[in-house]
Amino acid sequence: MDLQLSGKVAVVTGASKGIGLAVVTTLVEEGAYVIAGARNPTGLESVKGATPVAIDLSAPDAPAALVQRAIDQYGRLDILVNNVGAVRLRLDGFLGTSDSEFEWSMQMNFFIALRSIRAALGPMLEQGAGSIVSVASVNAFFHPDAGVIDYGAAKAALVNLTKALSQEFGPRGIRFNTVSPGPVSTGLWLGENGVADTVAKASGVDADSAREQIVAGMGGIPTGRFTTAEEVATLVVMLSSDRTANVTGSNYIVDGGLIKTT
Repeated sequence: MDLQLSGKVAVVTGASKGIGLAVVTTLVEEGAYVIAGARNPTGLESVKGATPVAIDLSAPDAPAALVQRAIDQYGRLDILVNNVGAVRLRLDGFLGTSDSEFEWSMQMNFFIALRSIRAALGPMLEQGAGSIVSVASVNAFFHPDAGVIDYGAAKAALVNLTKALSQEFGPRGIRFNTVSPGPVSTGLWLGENGVADTVAKASGVDADSAREQIVAGMGGIPTGRFTTAEEVATLVVMLSSDRTANVTGSNYIVDGGLIKTT
């Protein structure tokens, strides 16, 4: 299927690894030009059609600067993918999670996306079209424990914001959607100091055992495996395309069947 993305201009945040890198690669394969922002863009240089931009998006003015790079280079912006996100396990639960830790999570998982959206809306409204896709998480509405309580709250805010903006800007040609992955086989889950490694160190087991315990505590994954970054990217890029031009205000789950409710 031709996703009709040839010549489109996209900005992707958190673009150097995991889901972000997979999104950049998939967009480029579909013919889009991508401004790929990351704190350390090593690894993006080999993706032809992508422009790596070294940028700390937690700085308040950085998201606008990244969007402006797309305008300066290509004169337009058609797609924004908000992928930046971070999680730190809160093993001491709610009472052990401070205001500053909640603030950090909101900055990383909500405010960077908020500022990126605000910056992207200007050029998109001028041209009367655009697609904004934000990577949320099943933790926006699913919590087997308090380990990601601040992360879930921030992602829930992102899902809610997306719904609100889809209503306000739908009549002006801008679409907003979120994709909520379950566990994904990236460094956030499986890397050094990732979720499995952190739980393993705290509980005195190896990382594989910790991963199995976590998944069991969430009720199990019917497909028997984590989602790949490429599978998430496929859904993100599909939602970026005009092939889904009447899809807006929606949250799509990709989790191997982890969430059991309808």
